[in-house]
Amino acid sequence: EPLVPMAACGARPPFAQVRSRWGPAWAGARPSCSASPWGALRRALLPPVCQAGHPLLRAAAAAVDPALIASADVQRLIRTLVRVMRRLPCVGLSAPQLGVPLQLFVAELPERLHLATSPSLREARQMAPFPLKVFVNPAMRVLDSRLVSFPEGCASIAGFAACVPRFQAVQVSGLNEAGDAVSWQASGWAARILQHEMDHLQGILYIDKMESRTFVNTCWTELND
Repeated sequence: EPLVPMAACGARPPFAQVRSRWGPAWAGARPSCSASPWGALRRALLPPVCQAGHPLLRAAAAAVDPALIASADVQRLIRTLVRVMRRLPCVGLSAPQLGVPLQLFVAELPERLHLATSPSLREARQMAPFPLKVFVNPAMRVLDSRLVSFPEGCASIAGFAACVPRFQAVQVSGLNEAGDAVSWQASGWAARILQHEMDHLQGILYIDKMESRTFVNTCWTELND
């Protein structure tokens, strides 16, 4: 499949081309409340993760003007995404999950989280640790269209999980936190993480693709004890 930029999937025009009450770093994005999310990011040490039901989780994110990646607001957003991801902890987080409708996500599978999974599961899920990745305006190409299904959760659907079929291998290309072009070919669990985060930028949640009969409350054993 060809590389498909997010703008071709229904996203609004790059915000540099539009003016809005949010300012140049927010044009083209739909406001979610009466106060700018940039202000919320500045005020909160660790902002909450938006939960299913929040309209931004169902909207296509806007492209980021590459010239603004070095701006204070975008750099603050990247740092906040990384901090929230590591605090939860989880292995990926997108800007819309913090109420910022921009095409940007971070992902990381540190050694400590990798080792917290049993060796048998690590092997079955083809898990391998990887360092922090930052993608701005990412595009994805499928490298191996075989579908593999494993349990998957989401910080925006806290407390639940379900098996989700994902492509075995993908390539994601975009810009990093410095505005440099980057590309990553990933397979197994890393490919699953990338597909999950790419979905967020299109307003898609894993529940849209899950095997519905596998959907569970992750604490059901304690709740039903």
